[in-house]
Amino acid sequence: MIECRQLVKTYQSGDQMTPVLKNVSFTIKTGEFVAIMGPSGSGKSTLMHILGALDTPTTGTYVLDGQDVSAMSDEELASLRKKRIGFVFQAFNLLPRASVLRNVALPLVYAEMEKSSRETAAHKALRAVGLDESRWNHLSNQLSGGQMQRVAIARALVNDPAIILADEPTGNLDTKTGEVVLKTFEDLNASGRTIILITHERAVAEHAHRIIQLRDGAIISDAAVVTPRSRI
Repeated sequence: MIECRQLVKTYQSGDQMTPVLKNVSFTIKTGEFVAIMGPSGSGKSTLMHILGALDTPTTGTYVLDGQDVSAMSDEELASLRKKRIGFVFQAFNLLPRASVLRNVALPLVYAEMEKSSRETAAHKALRAVGLDESRWNHLSNQLSGGQMQRVAIARALVNDPAIILADEPTGNLDTKTGEVVLKTFEDLNASGRTIILITHERAVAEHAHRIIQLRDGAIISDAAVVTPRSRI
């Protein structure tokens, strides 16, 4: 599904060149649950932006489902994000005065899907993340943090994307609620979804089946998790 070859990302400010990613190479197969882990400044956020088609590498190649993303125009990148990538963020990014259903269906409004099909897709996504139907007509600001993150995950699912890219999805949650959210990702992965989880926490990363660890812009390890926390 994903192949990254010799990714380099360098930012320029005047005459100053700052390397952020240094020859990063890896593959991710369809249906994998992979964590990309590293401390602040390791390059994981920059790598996430490239994987999410929010940015392109300075040099190197990023191929998603046979398409060379690194060579795409801004318009092509926007289309790819809309159709093939589901994003889940630490801050939820929900509309506070819109209902749960409207928040989940919003990407389909932009895709100009007709209303009944939008509602059907939103219902399916909300069931997939296990949010109780009694909450669907609540405003998003009437929900707990864990419930809001489940809504955000459902919104990421609604377009049936190739990958779910989750950036520190438990960062604003207490430990118990975070475990519930991570269980949601585990269940989605068990149903065949490809999940890429960005985190700086080892305990969170160990819910994945494989951890790619970055330091100073380079991969320092890429290894399977022998016993994911979901199985402990």
